[in-house]
Amino acid sequence: MTYDARGMGLGACCRMVAPDSNPWDAATLPPLFFMWAGMMVAMMVPSASPMIMTFTMVQRKRREQERPFVPTGIFLAGYLFAWTIFSALAALAQWILHAKALLTPMMISNNSILGGVILGAAGIFQFTPLKNACLKHCRSPLTFLLTDWREGKIGAFVMGLKHGAYCTGCCWILMLLLFLGGVMNLFWIAAISIFVLFEKVLPKGLLFGKFAGVILIIWAVLMFI
Repeated sequence: MTYDARGMGLGACCRMVAPDSNPWDAATLPPLFFMWAGMMVAMMVPSASPMIMTFTMVQRKRREQERPFVPTGIFLAGYLFAWTIFSALAALAQWILHAKALLTPMMISNNSILGGVILGAAGIFQFTPLKNACLKHCRSPLTFLLTDWREGKIGAFVMGLKHGAYCTGCCWILMLLLFLGGVMNLFWIAAISIFVLFEKVLPKGLLFGKFAGVILIIWAVLMFI
């Protein structure tokens, strides 16, 4: 097994597993985990920026009023912890798919049934109550802070973790589309990142997500034809 961070879009952030067709042993899991964790930071922090900036604004006001305040980094750490858990599960899923020969050496699904299932599941998920609830939460940072505020550093971490859990619930299956387009495909990574950002910040983000769901379902059907 060789390791190479070039061409995977994360530069010096972490070292990743270079693609090969040989069986992976358990020692491959840590670098896979760090690869996914680095990707999740790069892909999800921009979409969380409205919440992060709102939290920062509130804490700045508290500091100006000489009230107890907490660094934004603690809130962000809680948010990223949620995606760290997802990264561990995604790395394990990739390891299993590779062991089952369902991924090419470039870490792309080589099974039309698997690809169709992922696409169909992602499309259908766009219309589920869970998706709607999580997305509405992510689109309303001020409401979240008003209803879920907790004091202190532990409180800030818990708030970040809770927001990260909502964000993960909203987007986890979209991240699995990386298995379809390629875990190391920079265009695919950028496309998913932009979609997640648009869905959360555009005025018609909810409608945008539903439209994308229809496209994904149609694409899934075509995969099975």
